[in-house]
Amino acid sequence: MATRTLKAVRCPTEELSLTNCAVINEKEPHVEGHVTVYNEKREFVFTLKTHPEVGVGCIAFSLPQRKWAGLVLGDDFKVTNYKFDKSKGCVSNMMVEIDFLQKKSIDSNPYDSDKMASEFLQQFNNQAFTVGQQLVFSFSDKLFNLLIKDMEAMDASILKGGHVSDASRKKIKVGLLLANSQVIFEKSPNSPVLLIGKSKTRESRQSIISPDWNFEKMGIGGLDKEFSGIFRRAFASRVFPPDIVEQMGCKHVKGILLYGPPGCGKTLMARQIGKMLNAREPKIVNGPEVLNKFVGESEANIRKLFADAEEEQKRLGANSGLHIIIFDEIDAICKQRGSMAGSTGVHDTVVNQLLSKIDGVEQLNNILVIGMTNRPDLIDEALLRPGRLEVKMEIGLPDERGRIQILKIHTAKMRQYELLAKDVDINELAVETKNYSGAELEGLIRAAQSTAMNRHIKASNTVEVDLQTAEKLLVSRHDFMASLNNDIKPAFGTNQEDYASYIMNGIIRWGDPVSAVLEDGELLVQQTKNSDRTPLVSVLLEGPPNSGKTALSAKIAEDSNFPFIKICSPDKMIGFSEIAKCQAIKKIFEDAYKSQLSCVVVDDIERLLDFVPIGPRFSNLVLQALLVLLKKPPPKGRKLLIIGTTSRKDVLQEMEMLDAFSTTIHILNISRGEQLVEALELLGSFHEKERAIIAKAVEGQSLWIGIKKLLMLIEMASQMDPDYRVKKFLSLLKDEGGLDANLFVAI
Repeated sequence: MATRTLKAVRCPTEELSLTNCAVINEKEPHVEGHVTVYNEKREFVFTLKTHPEVGVGCIAFSLPQRKWAGLVLGDDFKVTNYKFDKSKGCVSNMMVEIDFLQKKSIDSNPYDSDKMASEFLQQFNNQAFTVGQQLVFSFSDKLFNLLIKDMEAMDASILKGGHVSDASRKKIKVGLLLANSQVIFEKSPNSPVLLIGKSKTRESRQSIISPDWNFEKMGIGGLDKEFSGIFRRAFASRVFPPDIVEQMGCKHVKGILLYGPPGCGKTLMARQIGKMLNAREPKIVNGPEVLNKFVGESEANIRKLFADAEEEQKRLGANSGLHIIIFDEIDAICKQRGSMAGSTGVHDTVVNQLLSKIDGVEQLNNILVIGMTNRPDLIDEALLRPGRLEVKMEIGLPDERGRIQILKIHTAKMRQYELLAKDVDINELAVETKNYSGAELEGLIRAAQSTAMNRHIKASNTVEVDLQTAEKLLVSRHDFMASLNNDIKPAFGTNQEDYASYIMNGIIRWGDPVSAVLEDGELLVQQTKNSDRTPLVSVLLEGPPNSGKTALSAKIAEDSNFPFIKICSPDKMIGFSEIAKCQAIKKIFEDAYKSQLSCVVVDDIERLLDFVPIGPRFSNLVLQALLVLLKKPPPKGRKLLIIGTTSRKDVLQEMEMLDAFSTTIHILNISRGEQLVEALELLGSFHEKERAIIAKAVEGQSLWIGIKKLLMLIEMASQMDPDYRVKKFLSLLKDEGGLDANLFVAI
């Protein structure tokens, strides 16, 4: 507006004089929000309120305002609108001097500066303040005189998640107070006010979104990206001034769902969100605690959680503080409605109550509900729609950079007191711990510490610590490697013992067919790693029994060095019902989807399907589950290699399963004499002269024997006397491979 001239008058009511606002008539043209009042070449900024008792052409001030700005009743003053630069003029920190307003109200009671700061923000939210300004503040039925001593601007980079140092904080003369500003109280010199709480000094007060926010100090590692995503979606609107949020028609996010594997930091993340925000003390609820055997009590427990937020919203409206409610294991109380057959319906009514509280007819705008679960698939869909738990963030397994952060956090004290040996390389440990969760990494460090401490315990009748050597205690690389190999295994990782048993004799490259299979396998591994067009690659290794299909598939999987390798084998599902078998297979694939690169070996498919030729009989339920899972692409950004093995290609053809695989590789048996001799040489089972006899015997013969069967025959023959073992081997070979009986005449 253009500059207007208004007459200074008294504040019409005592209540308005406590608001720290100048008052005008609502019909005053072109005057709104905040104004600058000019008096004797000085400028004073005030926030405006309206009241009908103030005449048009007048502007009303309280006594403290008139004293501060030197305003005389009845005088005319030039007034113009004042606009705040949101990127520079918002208050980050404000230092306020406090004293009793009147001597007769002096007492020795302690006043909680934290509650005082919270009340101050509620009473004066979105108001203009100036360094040197005086005002009256009502708290606990007492009136206090306040003096604004110092203000710092909120740096715009905080809103972008950037790092702000102390040096970059800027002092300001005039600033806009926001709900997330920090107010620090200091008693005036010689004042008898007794302050307690963290808000009484600048040093002990942590900023709402701390400029030096440090994930390592807060104990969060590997979750920078997730934290930034949550901040962008859930808190950015709460940091901005309310008028901008209102102009945009923006509603605050009321709910976050954190999900992912156990031990990846969901609870830790929720705890730190509560610490980071200027909010009421978070209410942390374990899901099962809500349930009660008495009718209506479970729903009442939900209502109690929201009671404080409801009361404060009714009292203070938009100036209400933020109330955070954290539900751990939320799937315990928010299962799909109607899913629990034969239940009393308690779960359903609890879900209904929670839905109505978060986003019902009477909406609460001062709440943030954080739910945590390992099983998002169990939660009622209505709870996950926008307006409720709309920010869904997967807290997954940490990548290598995240593992470095986590290991640094948990070894910080050991490094500080020089208890970590110099040969321990955090980067090396991060590489070795693929698919370890944060909890498993912490467990690994504990196991290494225990191993190191165990060296300093005396082996005697009593358990004693060898104090002479204990002073030289160091946790070494050897301790970590021992724990890595023996103590802590990742739940969602590669169990080397699992597939090592399938290739305990190594891969015998008896001819080109074996090399060709391994080369094709390597090509498929590279395709899975590098191709963006085919995130799902599946291959079927098919061939006669005992031809080494499982060993070749395990070798391809091992050589891939994928962080997640699992073998889906019938021997792990003996005695399972069809439904239990489907669930076990589904879990292996769901675990695979949680890793960036995964390999699943589906071994002996016809056994998984319970196929027998008599009948014939097979499990249609397992067949349908496999057909779906073999074709289902992994989530975005994840890649999966599936290797299947079968001895009955014809059966899979009939079941239409062959089409579910991207490609098929045929595995051959040993079919020529020179291939057999090559295999014997590689195995080193017979002496050179013995191999020469066997080579002469099988020369020109037709063979058909699998490498697995050949190993069995060799081991059987080797138990014989050295003079007879060649003859025994050829006899066994004849029985198995159809060799000519006349070859024994020459031996």
